Amino acid sequence: MKVAVITASDRSSKGEREDISGQVIQEVLAPLKPEIAVYKVVPDDLYALEAALREAAETCQLVVTTGGTGIGPRDVTPEATRRVIDKELPGFGEIMRMQTYAKTKKSILSRATAGTTGGTLIINLPGTPKGVRECLELLLDAIPHAVKLINQAPDECG
Repeated sequence: MKVAVITASDRSSKGEREDISGQVIQEVLAPLKPEIAVYKVVPDDLYALEAALREAAETCQLVVTTGGTGIGPRDVTPEATRRVIDKELPGFGEIMRMQTYAKTKKSILSRATAGTTGGTLIINLPGTPKGVRECLELLLDAIPHAVKLINQAPDECG
């Protein structure tokens, strides 16, 4: 499976901070034996994120973002994602918030979402390494199945 990892961070995009969350995504996905085809760090900017998502979706079956899912003024990853996807998958965000709430009550502030565009699954994750690990581990079993379903020919469905 070809995978894109996109980090939304003003500081990391300027080289002021190392992108550890993007590295954690790659570690957690390792059991799925992904081919990391795209790795990009972009600023917290709606248009930069949208362009990165669209470009990654052209060649990858899975795009995983980290950062920009909170309620701060520069947090625009869910908005960029919604501009790209055809179908939203609210269960991904719901399970992340529900399961991490026991560990941190602040998880209710997350606006992480997921969805599909063509044969690509896009998933938003929080920006912290700990949040990335906890949330992505919850989704690992569903990811291969979702990618398989969205890449089925219409006559294979049903």
